[in-house]
Amino acid sequence: MEKLSTGVAGLDHITDGGLPTGRTTLVAGSAGCGKTVLAVQFLVSGIEHYGQPGVFVTFEETPDDIRANVAAFGWRIEEYERDGLLTFVDASPEPSGAETVIGHFDFSGLLARVGHAVSKTAAVRLSIDSLGSIFDRYDSGASARRELARIVTRVKQMGVTSLITAERLEEHGGVARFGVEEFVADNVIVLRNTLAAERRRRTIEILKMRGAGHRKGEFPFTLIGGDVDASDTGFVVIPLSAMMLDHDSTTVRISSGNDELDLMCGGGFYRDSVVLVSGATGTGKTLMATKFVANGADQAHRCLMFAFEESHSQLVRNASSWGIDLRSYEDSGQLRIISRYPEADSLEDHLVAIKAQIDVFGPDRIAIDSLSALDRVSTERGFREFAIALTSFLKERKIASLLTTTTPSLLGGDSVTDAHVSTTTDSIILLRYVEVEGQMRRAITVLKMRGSQHDRSIREFLIDDTGLRIGDPFQRFTGIISGHVGPLRDSAGD
Repeated sequence: MEKLSTGVAGLDHITDGGLPTGRTTLVAGSAGCGKTVLAVQFLVSGIEHYGQPGVFVTFEETPDDIRANVAAFGWRIEEYERDGLLTFVDASPEPSGAETVIGHFDFSGLLARVGHAVSKTAAVRLSIDSLGSIFDRYDSGASARRELARIVTRVKQMGVTSLITAERLEEHGGVARFGVEEFVADNVIVLRNTLAAERRRRTIEILKMRGAGHRKGEFPFTLIGGDVDASDTGFVVIPLSAMMLDHDSTTVRISSGNDELDLMCGGGFYRDSVVLVSGATGTGKTLMATKFVANGADQAHRCLMFAFEESHSQLVRNASSWGIDLRSYEDSGQLRIISRYPEADSLEDHLVAIKAQIDVFGPDRIAIDSLSALDRVSTERGFREFAIALTSFLKERKIASLLTTTTPSLLGGDSVTDAHVSTTTDSIILLRYVEVEGQMRRAITVLKMRGSQHDRSIREFLIDDTGLRIGDPFQRFTGIISGHVGPLRDSAGD
């Protein structure tokens, strides 16, 4: 079946190319999930990307309200109207609320207005927002269904591809408010804005698409304002099924910023690898990330650092105590530091912001400190999807990446596998506290390094005013990784 590209970021992927041409698509969702935004963007994208005019029929908000509400996305609505590319058909209620229906209500007059607007604009796309107001004019579901079927048939005769919104009363109940809308429309898209563990998460699902294929399951999405420096604004779908394992690999190595660690890794990190540094608070994760970007800047690499636990000034101050001048790297244009509080945005918004900064700055290296801070603002499933999307994007762009995570326990215990990122990263460096003879010492080991031999010993890790130093292996002790340290038994004395 021929499909019409929506032009909405990610939506064409999960619909396998767009919406079936000349058919109606129902978009059902509860309050605040972005139905009206999607309905407007469907028309705006058609105008901006394909030069296809559109008509917007509003049953609830006035055209002035809609223009004001979508202004934050940077869409030039008034300009499109002046150029004859976008037409509003206002069927919103009278402000006085004095509208009275006597006898049978008929939409023939409104359909004639819509048909005239479609013809005058030479519209290819049509959005209707929303069906709730249509049903409010009827005293029975059977009457409303008959009238809705007549509207859908008439819209098809106009030769446009249409998108119609409808309300849902709950996130996982019936598809739409009155229980009949989904049977009349050719295609059904369900938007959800669920609350789990005091965190909101928006998802989109293609419930049905008559005669056409589509991706199955729920996919996260977000709404991005025009004030964000991103290539896509408005309704942005993040399709995990778009991630492909077809990126190239290289044998070229780069330095971690520490000669001893490079030796432990078999000569340094691969230039296109994603490295995970996992450890308890204070074990040196931020220091390792700082050395990584500083070394890159020294090599004339463009480096990007995201800090989700420390402010910009705090990072600069701490780095200076190790002899690293981050400000000089920023002034030279080799380094950009983005410091953001995790709770400021949703996880999907953070992902879009990270991608946008990468697109704008074009880094050779990137450090993110730390992923555990972002875990606070998402559900377990949401964070897992974020980690997959992020690491896939970094590998696709061939950016040398160092990500940090914080383990919950100071001495041993579960660590990396609970973070949902261990399987998607190429290398894992594990940092540990070790209690030895009444003193707290640090340990480091290279747990995994794909495609390379590496040092498998557990070595002492020291932090001083020069940064980090890697010492000798802990040869007389066992149980360091598990947190149950004890002396290594001498088999000869058994």
